[in-house]
Amino acid sequence: MILTAVQSRLLDPAIGIHVAAAVLALGLGAFMVAAPKGTPAHRRAGRAWVGAMAVTAASSFFIAAQLLPVATPLGRLGPIHLLSAFTLWSLWRAIAAIRRHDVTTHRKAMIRAFQGLVVAGVFTLAPGRAINAWVAAIAG
Repeated sequence: MILTAVQSRLLDPAIGIHVAAAVLALGLGAFMVAAPKGTPAHRRAGRAWVGAMAVTAASSFFIAAQLLPVATPLGRLGPIHLLSAFTLWSLWRAIAAIRRHDVTTHRKAMIRAFQGLVVAGVFTLAPGRAINAWVAAIAG
């Protein structure tokens, strides 16, 4: 029974897009951390990572908050949406920095955005979250 409820939540288009983009961003981010910096492969993967992160962050605004929701004209937003706004700002800051050839600011902004992704991913595994129930249903 729980798998059916979880599946229906995961089949919500906004959640599906959000999860797919987050998984892609996590994989690309791991590559970016391990790969040599400044190479053509780094730049190509970085562009794809920024795109995946932007989709991940933007799509979250179409998912109603489950924890401490506040009704807004955009829907039910919660504290997690602050992380999404921060992520979009960090991505913009990182791109602006590298265009100025400010590698230090670029690196810091990108690392913070990746850390935000990892922290958000860890919180999706908290009890009561759809991903947690989905993983538990598959594992058990």
